[in-house]
Amino acid sequence: MKVTLLSYTPDALNLLLVTKGTRLAHGEDPSTWSPEKKQEHLDYMRDTIKSSWEFVDYAFKIEGVTRAFTHQLVRTRPDSYAQEAMRVVDVRERAAVIPESVNTQERQSAWERAEHAMMNGYAELIGLGVPVQDARGILPTNIPTSIIVKKNLRSLANTAELRLCTRTQGEYQNVFREMKRLVVEVHPWAEEFINVYCVNHTHCAFPRYGEKECPVYPVVMPNRIVADMRKTIKARFNSVRHEAAMVAKDGKAQ
Repeated sequence: MKVTLLSYTPDALNLLLVTKGTRLAHGEDPSTWSPEKKQEHLDYMRDTIKSSWEFVDYAFKIEGVTRAFTHQLVRTRPDSYAQEAMRVVDVRERAAVIPESVNTQERQSAWERAEHAMMNGYAELIGLGVPVQDARGILPTNIPTSIIVKKNLRSLANTAELRLCTRTQGEYQNVFREMKRLVVEVHPWAEEFINVYCVNHTHCAFPRYGEKECPVYPVVMPNRIVADMRKTIKARFNSVRHEAAMVAKDGKAQ
C-alpha cells in the first residue's frame, strides 16, 4: 500500500481564517496575525460551524490497495474519485493481496488454491475471447488497484473519526493513518482537526464493540455515563425553547 499526497490547497491556514472572518465581517488580514492569534482562532473554528473547512482540499493517490477497500472508500459521496478501470485493464499478471489473518501454512495453502483457480479461470476466459469487462466477474475482491481521491478538510475529518477507529479493517485504518500523516506533514495545524471519534468526543462511537475488545475503550467515558447524560440532556432539551442572539466580536460569534 502506498499513499501519495498529490496536491493540497496552498496557504490553507490563512484561507480558513479568511473564510471565517468573512462570515463574521471583521475584515482583518489573518496573514498579519501572530502565531498565537492564529491558533486562538483555529481552536475556535474546531468547535463551531465547519463550512469553512470545505475550502481546503487534498488529493491523494492510493496504490496497491484492494478492490474490497475501494468499494468501502467510495461510499463517502462528497468526495471525488478516479479509479483504475478493470473493465478495460487486463490484470492477469497480478496477485491478490493476502490478508494478515492468512498466517498459517494451512490457511495459505487454501488461499493459494482458491486464488489460482480464479486467476487461471480469468486468463482462460480472456484466451477464449471473452471480453475483459466480462471476465473480471470472477476476480477476487482483493485484486490490487489504484485510486485517486480528493477530499476537503471537513470530509477528511468526518471520515477519519470512524476510519481511524480500531474497529475498522486494517487496510482502511492504515490508509487513513497515512493520509493524516501526509496532511499534518504539510499542514501541522491540522493535527487537531483529524482525530478518531473517541478523541474528539471522549466516548466510543461503537460501544458494543469497544467494551468487548478495543484497547482504547478502558480510558474513554463509560457507556453507562454517556447513556445517562443523553437522557438528562434530552429531557432538558424537550422542556425548553431558546434562541441565541449571536453577535460578532473579536472575529468570533459570541
